[in-house]
Amino acid sequence: MISRDITIKNSVGLYARPATFFIQKANSYKSSIWIEKDDRRVNAKSLLGVLSLAIAGGTTITLVADGPDEAEALSGIEELVSKEI
Repeated sequence: MISRDITIKNSVGLYARPATFFIQKANSYKSSIWIEKDDRRVNAKSLLGVLSLAIAGGTTITLVADGPDEAEALSGIEELVSKEI
């Protein structure tokens, strides 16, 4: 299991369309992936879970991955959110 803090670069955060791209990316990996924010942890592969965190632009979140491609998963997701998705 590995974790990494990342900052959401998108000015509107992870809402609707950006959240959908995020979830599609997370679902492309076999590892279990979670997002932690403000003492809450949700499944990064769940649209309702991601939207429930109300992640605004500029927010720092912690990604946690556990599985066979965990390092690749965190790197791929970090690359996605480092852009203006």
